[in-house]
Amino acid sequence: MARGIGAHLNGGYKVIVNKSTVPIGSGDWVRMIVLDGIAERRKALVGAGGPTVEEPIQADFDVVSNPEFLREGSAVYDTFNPDRIVLGSNSDRAIQLMKDLYAPLVDRSFAEDTNLPPVPVVVTDLSSAEMVKYASNAFLATKISFINEVANICDRVGADVTQVAMGIGLDSRIGKKFLQAGIGWGGSCFPKDVLALLHTAEDYGYEADLLKATVSVNQHQRLVALEKLQQELKILKGKTIGLLGLTFKPDTDDMRDAPSLTLIEQLNRLGAKVKAYDPIVSQSGLRHGLTGVIVESDAAHLADGCDALVLVTDWAQFQDLDYAALAQRMHSPILIDGRNVLDRETLIRAGFQYVGIGH
Repeated sequence: MARGIGAHLNGGYKVIVNKSTVPIGSGDWVRMIVLDGIAERRKALVGAGGPTVEEPIQADFDVVSNPEFLREGSAVYDTFNPDRIVLGSNSDRAIQLMKDLYAPLVDRSFAEDTNLPPVPVVVTDLSSAEMVKYASNAFLATKISFINEVANICDRVGADVTQVAMGIGLDSRIGKKFLQAGIGWGGSCFPKDVLALLHTAEDYGYEADLLKATVSVNQHQRLVALEKLQQELKILKGKTIGLLGLTFKPDTDDMRDAPSLTLIEQLNRLGAKVKAYDPIVSQSGLRHGLTGVIVESDAAHLADGCDALVLVTDWAQFQDLDYAALAQRMHSPILIDGRNVLDRETLIRAGFQYVGIGH
């Protein structure tokens, strides 16, 4: 695409904006490719009797890195209510043009609460802007892996990770977001961005041990639900396990690197029969990649004959299920709350044996 831009670039000043999450250094690479496209076009024109070597094609442009910070399932809201806007360029002219472009968003003209202070604008160089996006996602992934480590310790010493998370989250230096223990993160962004930052570090001779630990903890965390099933049911071969939720997060149909896929694979390996219900996946009819699992049309059919349920995705709908009715349909009413979002006492009154993560 950058080469094509160079091949057609002419006229007045242009700003080429890169909003994608790209390897650090891509801004300079894009500029080089655009210049290559310009050179190829010039060469073709010279061969066709166009400008001479001494008559270069005019191409006045700059490249800006403007990473997006949109959450899947909340992209429209995040577009009009950003936490910050990051602009990376070595050109004051390009930065000013981008500031003018973003002025309505900075002034909260489209925000739900127009009384909020202006959106912070971070102005930096190309590489730093690219690093901001990778570092942001890597930090959030690390924060989740950290609270999952704490949850695993809580399980062993008798502490309650939900109370621990509340206590540390009230520290203004830490904050309460992304401190919900569970069975780990997935999706397209966190895995890709953490690994990309790891590879960048390796390319430049640095071992990013903390990021490696973030990935390692997350891989192990997906097996915690499996370990709890084995503690409750002992042998899983011949047992029926129902998964509440399949997508990596609620309010999306995204199955990329979802923890449910790891659970399905491991339960199949251990000889269990696996069923699942997901508010979107069950209705969509799409079953790509879902081998070894029976996708049910509703939670009631999911519970039929199950030896245990595992809450995998914290869909809001799962708060309002008739759990007493579900317990009656099960072979043994055991529920592993893989996201710590259900009320323990409510589940116990419904007849379930409730097992959380870290409490």
